[in-house]
Amino acid sequence: MEPQSQLSREELHAWQLSIEEANRHNIWCHCRHCNREWIASHPAACECGSKSVEYIACWQFPDD
Repeated sequence: MEPQSQLSREELHAWQLSIEEANRHNIWCHCRHCNREWIASHPAACECGSKSVEYIACWQFPDD
């Protein structure tokens, strides 16, 4: 049996859309080659030319 959601179907859909929006525009990037870190709107190669970059959606980090 699936647990009952505390959100209505509409609320859940709105929450999912806001997470998708955050994912599209707030990506933390870390270059494994030169250790440079930056925030971007889309995955991209590092300024050093390396394509070995780690991408993590910023919403996964807590606000201070």
